[in-house]
Amino acid sequence: MPDRGGGPSGPRIRVGRPSRRVRTLLMTLGVLAVLGMAFTMFAGFLTDWLWYRSVNYSSVFTTTLWTKIGLFFVFGLLMALAVGFNIWLAHRLRPPLSAMSMEQQNLDRYRMGIAPYKKWLLFGITALVGLIAGASASGQWRTWLMWVNGVPFGQKDPQFKLDVSFYAFDLPWYRFLLGFGFAAAILSVIAAALTHYLYGGLRVTSPGARATAAATGHLSVLIGIFVALKAVAYWLDRYGLAVKSSDFRATDNWTGLRYVDANAYLPAKTILFCIAVICALLFFATIWRRTWQLPVIGFGLMVLSAILIGGLYPAIVQKFQVQPNEQAKEAPYVEKNLEATRKAYGIDGTKVTDYSGTSKTEDKTTLRDDVDSTASIRIMDPNIVSPTFQQLQQIRNYYAFPNNLDVDRYTKDGKDQDTVIGLRELNLAGIPKKNWINNHFRYTHGFGVVAAEGTSADAQGRPNFTESDLPSEGDLGTYEQRIYYGEKTDTYSIVGGPQKEIDYSDDNGEKTTSYKGDSGVNLSNPVNRAAYAVAFGEPQILYSGAIGDGSRILYNRTPKERVEAVAPWLTIDGDAYPAVVNHRIQWIVDAYTTTNGYPYSSRTTLGDTTADSLTATNDNRAVVAQQNQVNYIRNSVKATVDAYTGEVKLYQWDTKDPVLKTWMKAFPDTVEPKSDISKDLMDHLRYPQDLFKVQRELLTRYHVKDATTFLSGSEVWQVPDDPTNRSGSAVPPYYLSMKMPDQKAQAFSLTTTLTPNGRDNLSAFIAVDAEAGTSDYGKIRILKLPTNTTVNGPKQVQSQFNSQEDIAESIRLLRGGDSEVEYGNLLTVPLDGGLLYVEPVYVRGGGLKYPLLRKVLVTYGGQTAFENTLDEALNKIFGADGPAAEPPDEGDTTTPPPPTSDNPTVQQALQDAQKAFDAGQEALKKNDWEAYGKAQKDLEDALRRAEDAQAEASRAGGSGGGESKPSGSPSGSPSPKPSS
Repeated sequence: MPDRGGGPSGPRIRVGRPSRRVRTLLMTLGVLAVLGMAFTMFAGFLTDWLWYRSVNYSSVFTTTLWTKIGLFFVFGLLMALAVGFNIWLAHRLRPPLSAMSMEQQNLDRYRMGIAPYKKWLLFGITALVGLIAGASASGQWRTWLMWVNGVPFGQKDPQFKLDVSFYAFDLPWYRFLLGFGFAAAILSVIAAALTHYLYGGLRVTSPGARATAAATGHLSVLIGIFVALKAVAYWLDRYGLAVKSSDFRATDNWTGLRYVDANAYLPAKTILFCIAVICALLFFATIWRRTWQLPVIGFGLMVLSAILIGGLYPAIVQKFQVQPNEQAKEAPYVEKNLEATRKAYGIDGTKVTDYSGTSKTEDKTTLRDDVDSTASIRIMDPNIVSPTFQQLQQIRNYYAFPNNLDVDRYTKDGKDQDTVIGLRELNLAGIPKKNWINNHFRYTHGFGVVAAEGTSADAQGRPNFTESDLPSEGDLGTYEQRIYYGEKTDTYSIVGGPQKEIDYSDDNGEKTTSYKGDSGVNLSNPVNRAAYAVAFGEPQILYSGAIGDGSRILYNRTPKERVEAVAPWLTIDGDAYPAVVNHRIQWIVDAYTTTNGYPYSSRTTLGDTTADSLTATNDNRAVVAQQNQVNYIRNSVKATVDAYTGEVKLYQWDTKDPVLKTWMKAFPDTVEPKSDISKDLMDHLRYPQDLFKVQRELLTRYHVKDATTFLSGSEVWQVPDDPTNRSGSAVPPYYLSMKMPDQKAQAFSLTTTLTPNGRDNLSAFIAVDAEAGTSDYGKIRILKLPTNTTVNGPKQVQSQFNSQEDIAESIRLLRGGDSEVEYGNLLTVPLDGGLLYVEPVYVRGGGLKYPLLRKVLVTYGGQTAFENTLDEALNKIFGADGPAAEPPDEGDTTTPPPPTSDNPTVQQALQDAQKAFDAGQEALKKNDWEAYGKAQKDLEDALRRAEDAQAEASRAGGSGGGESKPSGSPSGSPSPKPSS
């Protein structure tokens, strides 16, 4: 409180200096605080370096780091020097005496205030702009590396005859330099103008000249530099027209020159370049003329020219030359766009074949055998049966399968078969007791592969497992089953130390293990422990007794993030998939090289084109690079991640891709040659779904090769919505072993359907050969349906399924009680000129919380079957074994009246059928699906015996055969067949 009494109210207390001990303590604490802050900032850098060294990709870390540092210092220093020099020069050119006006008297206070701190102020301003510019430039490390390491494409653009590498690698770097130059010029003009104003070189309200000769010359040179940079920008804009995007004919991101660009914008940019050069020279001439008159006139002329020549003239050309005869004017440029786009997306080799869509074979029974040779129809939908795998093969709550399983090929008895496969990964949400030790030391890994045949199910509708149980056993032989790296492994684990890990559990209790791999970072070093304690915000890492000699910390454990980290220049596919390769579980990751600078090739947004009903409804299926726009893409790298060691290997897949070659120059020895891919690994490589989704989106418009058809829009297709769910998203492509009409044998393929724009009938069926290592790998075949007839598309086929009364009634009965019906993938197979559609139907019934295959929907040539098995449905469609039987009326418990027959064998068989039917109805009431399946099988056997006996009696002159079957409903509908 202030002294209000004119003197002290009591004795004064003198505060002396702190003692030496206190000063030492305070100084020590201050030093420790500074060191702590420095170590905290350094911890992230150190842990990154340790991680890259642990995966043997330290060169990626150092190359990226030194490139960023180099760009930061070079461009930060250049910006600081440019701004600092112009501030210094403006101060040096200040007038010796300032006019004694009110304006200058007011400024004198500021001049006197900053006089003692001029050097510090200059240093602070230049340091600030340098830091900002350096940070911005360091983010351009990819642009720099691509420019300095660029490899020619060997292809030239049709307009300027420059190699594509100029647009992909050079032009982006030149644009960055130009942008940096503009920023430096503008900041220098502002800084110099403020300095001249502060020291009297520029006057706003003072009488007399508004600027001294020195200030006029200085600022004129800076503005002249800005205008000269604008001239360079006009020149580069000429080349930029080849990669400019625009909306054209309802085509977003149509890229390349059009008629108005080549005949209006291109000459306009050249004229504006010349005007800008002249205008810049006029500004430079002000050094001698000391007047603003000519440069201001020149600058005004440049602005007016930009409006008239760069804006108005192209609009006139478009309105009066192009629009009256657009097709003729634009056709040559559309042809260039068509050719470039097809090359850039790898769809230039697409084979289009006309396909009738209707079978010409009169006797359909002859086609029954052709079905098996044409396709191995997969009725196990990997996107549906994950809960079934979970329920039957989870074994322990701390294991889990991904929401979407994968489809691969494995050889059994010398024959390849489509296989649904998933890994039993670690699920921390299911561990019995959650704490730091359990979460990070004891529960550390998953265990084993679970696989099932894709083309069959057992009698209860469950998968036919070819690899199952814990530890897993089956057709895959012996392999390292522990899974330390997987799609669901998103937290760190500390392994290999004194704390034992839970390996797996069996009837004899829990088995423990200790990690023997060399993955991860060693925590024996106290500095490493301290760094990770800071980086992970977990102080227990620093002092926990569970960490000791041999302890290693594992993190960045999902396959996608590991590949992204070691190859930040790659775009990663949204779906990694596992395979057993050379007795080890390997995650296979497809990776892409892309660019946005391929001339004339239209752009696409990867996040939009790779989204479908699976990415919309499942969290483990991601889209690619959500907002990344590209106009060139190659699946140039196949990567593997070992599920036990986490080892990452990158293999060169596309040996001709210049973008990959450029990155391999920038990061040497990181990508292994294609020849190093083992045969076992090659057998499991496949054509990637995300690349195919990008290509099919482009093929909706770019399947045509002539400009006239493209401009008419009559052949525009679309990817249909998935009819099997309500997501409203695109139908995903499906892997399927099948034979296209021009193929002699089945090939593992990726297939999809397309419909006309705005309609639901089928316009095309597309398949790409997905079998790696074959001569036809990557070959895209399109079966084009006629436009003068209507062939049902997926949505119409699904509607046809749902609208048939008997099928709708069966679906209603399947949904009875608390059961749920789920539709599997709607597969399409070309067969004898027609199209065979197959869709498995699953039921979650009663107390079972996982889907079981109950029915199969099949349609061909207008005929539809809804049967218990695929064979029965195909037999009914093609009439090979007579009409297939209908499913039982599960809602009716009325006992059917036994038919009469004079044949005692028939009589006994029908009595057995009646017993089996009753047993099945009783099982349904109890929701005992296993008993129901057994009863259905007994019923089928009894009916078959009755049919055989009746047929024998008919041949012997007996009566009646076929009308003595028992009825499963009061209306006398055909008897049920077993569910399988």
